[in-house]
Amino acid sequence: MQFNQFIIFGGCGFIGTHTANLLREKYPDAKVYIADLLADGSEFSQRVDVRQPISMSGEFGKDTLIFNFAAIHRTPGHPDHAYFETNIRGAENVCDFARKHGINNIVFTSSIAPYGAAEDLKSEDTLPTPNTPYGISKLVAEKIHREWAAESADRRLSIVRPGIVFGTGEHGNMTRLYRGLKSHKFAYAGRKDTIKACIYVKDLARVMLAMAENEQADRIQLHNCCYYPSFTIEQICKTMLKATGMRRWIPFIPRKPMMAAATVCGIFGGLGLGICPARVKKLMVSTNINGKKLSENYPLSYTLEEAFRDWYKDCNGKGLE
Repeated sequence: MQFNQFIIFGGCGFIGTHTANLLREKYPDAKVYIADLLADGSEFSQRVDVRQPISMSGEFGKDTLIFNFAAIHRTPGHPDHAYFETNIRGAENVCDFARKHGINNIVFTSSIAPYGAAEDLKSEDTLPTPNTPYGISKLVAEKIHREWAAESADRRLSIVRPGIVFGTGEHGNMTRLYRGLKSHKFAYAGRKDTIKACIYVKDLARVMLAMAENEQADRIQLHNCCYYPSFTIEQICKTMLKATGMRRWIPFIPRKPMMAAATVCGIFGGLGLGICPARVKKLMVSTNINGKKLSENYPLSYTLEEAFRDWYKDCNGKGLE
């Protein structure tokens, strides 16, 4: 399936930027619309607040593919109502926009948060039991997109549930990990075998496009997006050190002392270390996500080491930012 134009809601963000780069490379003659609160207001970069009914200039239709990345996602970090307001209202308004313009193909980026925090291995068939406002809002948003897809046999929906997405411009978990390793401020928190499902942003962008282009696939697709099998925090650290040429000894701090230190840092605003009890608790809970289905249908192009090396190269060998 080929497309002549694309709309990326949340296109100024980390994943949206990489997806736009891929689309412009693969479809050089296509129109790529960036719809975002941070857009510059030009014809192909329009300011859109998905919390409100969406209006955009342009002619859209069956040859248009929508990527819906617009979301509030960082957790902890926002009041509870913000996740519901943006993620649920955003899903409703994007789907209404697609209805209005006769657009029949949407890629929706969900999250592994709907599975809830637990050590058990989770596949696409696992019953979601979200236990955070973010996870709940994302699961509801999935249902809203599914309702849109169910209204017509001509509609196609691709839902991805990515683990930690890393790469140039991320400024998130993997960037903080790199900075912590480089500055000797990272320690294994309570355990070394915590599983952290993750995926390189360039692979995620390619997979999402491939899902939308695949006419032989089910009309509604759902894939966990992460390496198979997923890596432990120790494996991730060792691979990152190897790929970036760093030599580091990583200390291990048992759970109780680690939580005590995080509590003290939290009281004093993190003491420049960027740690707090909530963030440390996240470090000690596995995101044990099964990416087998993805590996069979849409194999990843980069190994973990290759992904870190490519990211490092994109940053001119000066770090991982």
